Amino acid sequence: MRTDRANNQLREVSIETGVNMHAEGSCLISVGNTQVLCTATVEKRLPPFLRNQPVGWITAEYNMLPRATGTRNQREVNKGKPSGRTMEIQRLIGRALRAIIDVKKIEGFTITIDCDVIQADGGTRTTSITGAYVALHEAITKMLETGLIKHNPLTDQLAAISVGISKDDEVILDLDYLEDSSAVADGNFVMTSSGKIVEVQTTAEEYPISDEQFFEMMKIAKISITELCEKQTIAVTK
Repeated sequence: MRTDRANNQLREVSIETGVNMHAEGSCLISVGNTQVLCTATVEKRLPPFLRNQPVGWITAEYNMLPRATGTRNQREVNKGKPSGRTMEIQRLIGRALRAIIDVKKIEGFTITIDCDVIQADGGTRTTSITGAYVALHEAITKMLETGLIKHNPLTDQLAAISVGISKDDEVILDLDYLEDSSAVADGNFVMTSSGKIVEVQTTAEEYPISDEQFFEMMKIAKISITELCEKQTIAVTK
């Protein structure tokens, strides 16, 4: 049983924008002890598979710094290729962002979101998605202000959060590392501010979960997504 916060309570969240002087959009997001630096880069180019098409593109890269965790991890560049986990997470971030943007309105441009985990204590992929939206929003705002695009391509707002089931069979929100490592089930929920589902990744670690447990996880996630979107809005309007 939790003693530091309620089962349906987020950890402390802070979002600071404009933390990179070079990037078109950037933020430093902290959710509890997890910290992720998110930057957005705008380039006048398209990937080869979209060449000569009247669209733009959103993509993402994810990286965990060597001492983001309790022991030092070798940089993936020295391993020769990203790990399967890294590839999975950066594809998830890219898919999530493309779900809430009209790529025809950024025709000819690629926006790359880099999510670098500075410190990890659970929820790095969900924190990255929540911060990635802020960095993307900042980049889109700059493109509009400088005349690179004429119309706002964002169609919705999104954030992400983890929800799990503890060993004492309680549904708990926003798991830290210790809670995640001991959970009997955990899920990552990516949802829009309007309550629509972008992606859900849920896994039973020890035994199957019931419909009732899953829907309770979804209910708690939806409420927290609204709270996270409010924090995003405050951050981008400062």
